[in-house]
Amino acid sequence: MKSEAAEYVLKTENLTKTYGRDKAVNAVSMNVKKGDIYGFIGKNGAGKTTFMRMVAGLAVPTEGSMELFGSTELELQRKRIGTLIEEPGIYPNMTAAENLEIVRRSLGITEKNIVNDMLAFVGLEEAGRKKVKKFSMGMKQRLGLATSLLRSPDFLILDEPINGLDPSGIKEIRDLLLKLNRERQITILISSHILGELSKMATRYGIIREGSLIEEFGAEELEEKCKRCQKIVVDNTGLASNILEEKCRIRNYDVLEHNVIRIFERIDEAALINRALVTGGVELRESYLAGQDLEGYFMDLLGNAPKNSKGLGGDKNA
Repeated sequence: MKSEAAEYVLKTENLTKTYGRDKAVNAVSMNVKKGDIYGFIGKNGAGKTTFMRMVAGLAVPTEGSMELFGSTELELQRKRIGTLIEEPGIYPNMTAAENLEIVRRSLGITEKNIVNDMLAFVGLEEAGRKKVKKFSMGMKQRLGLATSLLRSPDFLILDEPINGLDPSGIKEIRDLLLKLNRERQITILISSHILGELSKMATRYGIIREGSLIEEFGAEELEEKCKRCQKIVVDNTGLASNILEEKCRIRNYDVLEHNVIRIFERIDEAALINRALVTGGVELRESYLAGQDLEGYFMDLLGNAPKNSKGLGGDKNA
């Protein structure tokens, strides 16, 4: 039987980063299991990048604690991490091979063939003498990913690796990440605004809002949360809940923020349920049938989604 230390690649407890009076990250307790592709979701400025920088050792926490691979010897364990946070650190006037060779030497890696092997793995073996400044966005991201893989890490931390890519570039990066996870058993913490793509990879999710981790759930839980339902918006969720349970005999529902209730049973009897709520004194502001995806569920949690929300948009400064 595996110990907890062997199961978790990352565990944080109340990890906090304060700048002046502002808490960029507020008491985040995250659990990333070995083998996860953990989708880290949040709007611009929510604290994703700051959190990742603390895990990678690029920023010092103000409060809280962290374990990597079950150990508090963070500097030692960070040698097992590869990172691609913000823009890839590459030299535009050099080739891909020259860039990787500089990183290889700086890391003290003696295996010279690793540069060619890594270029082949990320599909840049044909780049030849082409300078990086002439690379497409997708090629630059693949080079950044190759750089993060040089130490053969057990854990990858990737901040918006598919942001700004065209559909073919997105698919290339997605396929590479799935290959790393499945064939090399690399655990991945990844943030992205492209939630539809994230849902094709992630096995677990964490949602951060205004610096606080408000929910963690697995892919199977997401499927359950996003199943077809009747969604209502009311003035009093407590009274509405009582009516649903006592008069309508409904137990399978949940209550979200901003007075939203999702009902998962008897959805073909929406008119009867609405009548019971109104008769019982509830102000029924909205009522409609919904079937959500990750984007819809995320936007509901933040309370500012149009019903047909397509994504988060925005840039990488999160």
